[in-house]
Amino acid sequence: MPKAKTGAVWEDREVLFDLPFSYLRLRPSEKIFDRIEPIEDTKGNSGTKGRMVITNLRIIWHSLSSPRINLSIGLNCVVSTSTKVVNSGLRGTTQALYVLAAYKINRYEFIFTNLAPNCVRHYMSVVGVHKAYAGSRMYRDLKLRGAIINNKQLQMLPLEKISLHEQSIWNLSSESGHLGTMIVTNIRIVWYADINHGFNISMPYITIESISMRDSKFGEALVLVVRPTSGGYVLGFRADPQERLKHLHNELTALHQAYNEKPIFGVEMNWDNEFAKPATDDIDELEEIGEPRGEMGPNLYLASQMAQTNADAEVQPVYNNYIGLAVEPLKGFTLKNLFEVQTTS
Repeated sequence: MPKAKTGAVWEDREVLFDLPFSYLRLRPSEKIFDRIEPIEDTKGNSGTKGRMVITNLRIIWHSLSSPRINLSIGLNCVVSTSTKVVNSGLRGTTQALYVLAAYKINRYEFIFTNLAPNCVRHYMSVVGVHKAYAGSRMYRDLKLRGAIINNKQLQMLPLEKISLHEQSIWNLSSESGHLGTMIVTNIRIVWYADINHGFNISMPYITIESISMRDSKFGEALVLVVRPTSGGYVLGFRADPQERLKHLHNELTALHQAYNEKPIFGVEMNWDNEFAKPATDDIDELEEIGEPRGEMGPNLYLASQMAQTNADAEVQPVYNNYIGLAVEPLKGFTLKNLFEVQTTS
């Protein structure tokens, strides 16, 4: 089934090979930072000239002669970048860009050689964009108990604007709930407890699957469902007085919809030199190529297979009654201990 360009963002979270045209097209707010050619995919397609396209979400490479031979490397999957001396089919022994990426249980290694003599632009662009991506995770990742509130003020992100500041909002994560404050911006929804600002949650709209009103044991509640890729949490809130809740629901729904139509990913670049400048979108120039053909396949790029055993398998979250969220099992202490307000005489 073709991946959608609305809803859940997958471009930065997956490593894919030999993609159809619809997968290569940019989603709303995905923008090209650099486009470089000729670039050789030395490991998988030695001797083939190609084009590298670097966006705020991924690295795309495709053959110039046959665009159906391509790959897409999500920036969230990139583990490390470095240089490596390789034997290129077009340049012989030379220094190339080495990218190590992880997706699902596999690690992949990619080697890109710039066929222009003495040019390191591809390396500088990839490293720079990946650094900007890694430094802007608060725009895209759900954060629990972060250092986001200082003296009752939200630590604002660049490009962020506050839309609502609602007090007397209860987080329905315990038998009695927790009284706190909700701050709504153009990027995320933040809630923090009034008696302990460290008990908080930051939910970018990109992580939210749905916003609705439901009945609960506390009466009508505002329910936020987080996407499975961001934890799959179900969070409930109520307001005092109760009449405020419907207005809050309408506002959040409108902001969530507006964000989905034009997301703010937070990856911004200011090139210090002239080696790379924002490029226009030429992905649309590629011919329609239908379904994936399997020309390359992931096996060519495997660095290792991270076989999961009982010892190193991903720890599954468990539901915690104290905060009403699914969390990783804790050893030696409880969440109640973590959130307990310490008093001194």
